[in-house]
Amino acid sequence: MARLTKNQKALVGKYNPDKEYSLEDAANLVKEISFTKFDPSVDVDIRLGVDPKKSDQMVRGVVSLPHGLGKVVRVLVLCTPDKEQEAKDAGADHVGLDDYIKKIEGGWTDVDVIITMPTVMAKVGKLGKVLGPRGLMPNPKSGTVTLEVGKAVKDVKAGKVDFKIDKQGIIHASVGKASFSAEKIKENAAELINMVAKLKPASAKGAYFQSITLSSTMSPGITVDKASVGGA
Repeated sequence: MARLTKNQKALVGKYNPDKEYSLEDAANLVKEISFTKFDPSVDVDIRLGVDPKKSDQMVRGVVSLPHGLGKVVRVLVLCTPDKEQEAKDAGADHVGLDDYIKKIEGGWTDVDVIITMPTVMAKVGKLGKVLGPRGLMPNPKSGTVTLEVGKAVKDVKAGKVDFKIDKQGIIHASVGKASFSAEKIKENAAELINMVAKLKPASAKGAYFQSITLSSTMSPGITVDKASVGGA
C-alpha cells in the first residue's frame, strides 16, 4: 500500500471528495488544503447543461470581481497614436501598433490581455492564428475592442474577467488567490456564478448548472452545493 505524503495526511479529516460543500465552507476549505510554497490562484469550474456546438448556446461574458484577482495583469494596447497616451495613463504595460504586430507575428505573446480599437481590427485580425489558441484575441463582447481604451485598461487591471465555455461545456475562471480571505473568495466566486446564471441561453433545456467546483493550483477540487449559490 502506498504511503501517504505529508500533504495527503493533512487532507484527512478536512476534505471529503464525495461531499458537497456550501460556497462559504468551500471558500474556507480551499485555503486550508492549499499547500504550495507560492500563493496559488483559486479557480472556479462550472459545468453547464448546454451544447457549446450550437451558436445560440454559446455562453460567454465578462464580470468585474469585487475584490480583483490579486495578481498583476499585463496589458498590451494596440491603438492609433492619438490613443497611446490615454492607454499609458490608464496603466497599460505595452502600447503601440505596427511594431507590436510584427513582434506577435514573430511569436511574442508575453501579455495577459490585449486591448485594441475597431479602426485597427483589420490589422489585428491577421494575428488570429497566434492569438486565438492562447485566448488573447480581442473581442467586442469582452470589451477588449473599444474606442475607450483607457477605461478598458483600468477595468482589466481592477479584476475584470473574460470567461467562455469550452468544447466540453465547462467555464474555467480564476477568482483570486489563496491568500485572500475566505469571504473575498466567496464573494468573487458568487459574482462569477451569478453572472453565468444571467447568461443562460433561452434554448437551453434541463438543469443549467450541472456542477460547480472550487480549487486552488495543485489542490483537489471541492464540489460546491449549487443550492448554496443564489444564482445557481
